[in-house]
Amino acid sequence: MTTRTAPGPRERLLDAARRLTYTQGMGIGVDALLKGANVARRSLYEHFGGKDGLIVEVLRRTTAEDEEWYRRTMRDAGADPRARLLAVFDGLAEAVDAPDFRGCRYLAADLALADPGHPGHAVTREYRERVHRLLEDELLRLGHPRPAHAAAQLLLLIDGTLAAGATRPGTHPVACARELAEHILATPRRDTP
Repeated sequence: MTTRTAPGPRERLLDAARRLTYTQGMGIGVDALLKGANVARRSLYEHFGGKDGLIVEVLRRTTAEDEEWYRRTMRDAGADPRARLLAVFDGLAEAVDAPDFRGCRYLAADLALADPGHPGHAVTREYRERVHRLLEDELLRLGHPRPAHAAAQLLLLIDGTLAAGATRPGTHPVACARELAEHILATPRRDTP
C-alpha cells in the first residue's frame, strides 16, 4: 500500500494561483492566493520571489499543457491537415461551452499585466509563437500558398473565439470562427494552376 504525500507549499501555491487567476483574474491579491494555498507569506517569497514569479510559473505550466492540447487535438483528428486544423475549432467549442469557461488565460494576463516589461508577457508571446508554428506546419502540409499569413489569421480567429466566448456567452462564436477558418483553408493550393 502506497501512501500519498500531501502537496508541499510550492505546489499548493501553483494550484491556487492557477485556479484563482483564471476564475478571479490576474489582479487577485496576494492574501487571497496565500489563503487559497493555505501557506504562509514566506512560502511565496521562498519559492517564487513574489506574486510576479508565481504568475510567470503558472503561465509557463499552462502554456505547456495548452500547447499539448493543440497537438493532441490535431493528432486525434487523423492525418489530413485540413481536418486537423478544423478539429481545433471543434475542440474550442467544447471549451467555450464549459460552465467554468472564463476566456483565454493569456489574453487576460496580457491585459492585466500593465507593465510591458513584465516577464509574463514573454511567456504569453512565446506560447502564441509556438501555436502559430503548429498551425503553420499544418498549412504547409496542406499546400497553402501563404502558410504564415493563414496561420496568423487562424490564430486571430482562435483569440477572438476565446474572447467572445467569455464576454458574450450564448453567441456561438466558434461556429462563426470555424466557418471563417474553412474559407482560409479553401485558398487555392500552391500546386493548383
